[in-house]
Amino acid sequence: MSGHSKWHNIQGRKNAQDAKRGKIFQKLSREIYMAAKNGGPDPSGNPNLRMVMDKAHANNMPKSNIDRAIKKAEGNSDEHYDEITYEGYAPGGVAIFVEALTDNKNRTASAVRVAFTRNGGSLGATGSVAYMFNRRGYIVIDRSTTDADEDQMLLDVMDAGGDDLQTSDDAYEIYTDPKQFAQVRDALEKDGYKLANAELTMIPANTTPVPDDKKEQFDHLVDALEDDEDVQNVYTAAAEED
Repeated sequence: MSGHSKWHNIQGRKNAQDAKRGKIFQKLSREIYMAAKNGGPDPSGNPNLRMVMDKAHANNMPKSNIDRAIKKAEGNSDEHYDEITYEGYAPGGVAIFVEALTDNKNRTASAVRVAFTRNGGSLGATGSVAYMFNRRGYIVIDRSTTDADEDQMLLDVMDAGGDDLQTSDDAYEIYTDPKQFAQVRDALEKDGYKLANAELTMIPANTTPVPDDKKEQFDHLVDALEDDEDVQNVYTAAAEED
């Protein structure tokens, strides 16, 4: 079906983050390290590592950085990071769900709390907004890289096991059950499609428009969270802008 492009908004944020590429690589290195540490260094037998490596490639992370993180996991490093989530509300009542990977829970909790309070938001208790989001597999195919029309794309997505196809001028966006994500990704690649993005993400069940007089505060809050070295992902229930 056709719909507003989530990919368009993602691309906008990626362009805005070009100046932060070094910090993005640092976060990806942490994810790669933990995935390899927990599941082994071979991506063919470690789907989590394969997924994070795909994410690194999509962000143009150098292969040397990826290899270095994997080698570090293979070594005797006792470095460890805990996965923690934070939930709260941005100005205007927009729900925010934050995923962090940290070696110091107190430091991260303090930084996240400060980001919310200094930018007009409020940090909530565990479970306060998580129920508003659904974990989904998310795959993007840039339309400029394929000759497939929407009918063919839909047929291939359904055959691969995908749940939903959304079409915009720029991209085909595919949503899957998280458990079927790897199967769908691999099937589409086998069909010859070049994937612009493939990841597990959090999709809001409903969205909330950001009031005009709160947009600047909202953007500052999201930026402050994304700038934190321990924060891996920031998901919001903000209605996507046209």
